[in-house]
Amino acid sequence: MINPLRAGLTAALILSSTPALAAQTISVTDIAGRTVTVNQPVQSMILGEGRQFYVTAALDADKPFGRIVGWQTDLKNVDPGGYAAYRDRFPEIDQVAEFGNPGRGAFSAEKAIAMKPDLVFMHLQVHEATKASGLLDQLAAADIPVVFVDFRERPLDNTIPSMLLMGRLLERQERAQAMADFLLREQATVYQRIAALKGPRPKVFIERAAGGGFFKNDCCETWGAESLGLLIERAGGENIAATLLPGPTGSLNPEQVMTSSPDIFIVTGSDWDSLAPGNTAAPVGAGADPRRVQERLHSLASRYGFEELSALKGGHFHAIWHQFYNSPYNFVALQAFAKWINPQAFADIDPDETFKRFHDAFLPVAYRGGYFATLDPAS
Repeated sequence: MINPLRAGLTAALILSSTPALAAQTISVTDIAGRTVTVNQPVQSMILGEGRQFYVTAALDADKPFGRIVGWQTDLKNVDPGGYAAYRDRFPEIDQVAEFGNPGRGAFSAEKAIAMKPDLVFMHLQVHEATKASGLLDQLAAADIPVVFVDFRERPLDNTIPSMLLMGRLLERQERAQAMADFLLREQATVYQRIAALKGPRPKVFIERAAGGGFFKNDCCETWGAESLGLLIERAGGENIAATLLPGPTGSLNPEQVMTSSPDIFIVTGSDWDSLAPGNTAAPVGAGADPRRVQERLHSLASRYGFEELSALKGGHFHAIWHQFYNSPYNFVALQAFAKWINPQAFADIDPDETFKRFHDAFLPVAYRGGYFATLDPAS
């Protein structure tokens, strides 16, 4: 169980920067454990992963594109609904220079160096790859600091420290702390109620990017004991893959899933029609069309053997926005899981309303619902 106080302490320790070298220079320890020196104010930056914008948009809500000069294209490709919401209000979003995936050697060091940003944020997942490719050395040689953050590898441990670190570097400490406090309060609501529950935990299977067409098999990619798999456990469920997968992600045999007879079956999805034409994923996300989501859910539930699932028969077949696995918004997924797993204990909790409150408090665009769905047999 994550202790909110401990999480806050961890964040504070990470942000215990070394003495300033100069009035406008700070040194911090990033999530990869590296000491990085950054000149302030940061007036230009590159996001090595576009979804880091979920944090910077909240920190710089008055002018979210004021200092982003480049980013990876993932936000546009995997979250078109969210991208559209920002483009409607901030058309300059289309003018941000695009970079490839640094974990696949597609991030142009030459292009970044020519832009001379004050700072580059990278995701922890690409730390080793960027070292091996020489990208970190190239940027260091050009005096461009790189700071690693993490919302994907160990989200329950690293989300708040990453958020506070970004706030510190962008001189938005108070706003970052307010966001962290919001997250901790919403998490605590779940943890306190789960701690009071007795009896066996419902068995849950969460299928990663179901129908997305990104994997070899039609079913059943999932998370083990990390990421959304860990959130299932924290939300009061028994993630049936936690003891079956040796790593954080992997695939279970469909027969194994059927034999485990999960009480609750959750698929993650997004609108990937442009990224993966012909996919059958549930297109949940900002502004999702409920009828289209239900059509896809029916398609996913009609796969071979699924008619025998007790979760399907019991009305416990759900869809959730895939990008929760890699964003500071994972606390919303935690509440959705808790409500699906223990509906009576969380009858008064509405993750949709929670996410709207977060938008109202921190983000510069209005909330567009559609991040969750439950299969409606009558639709």
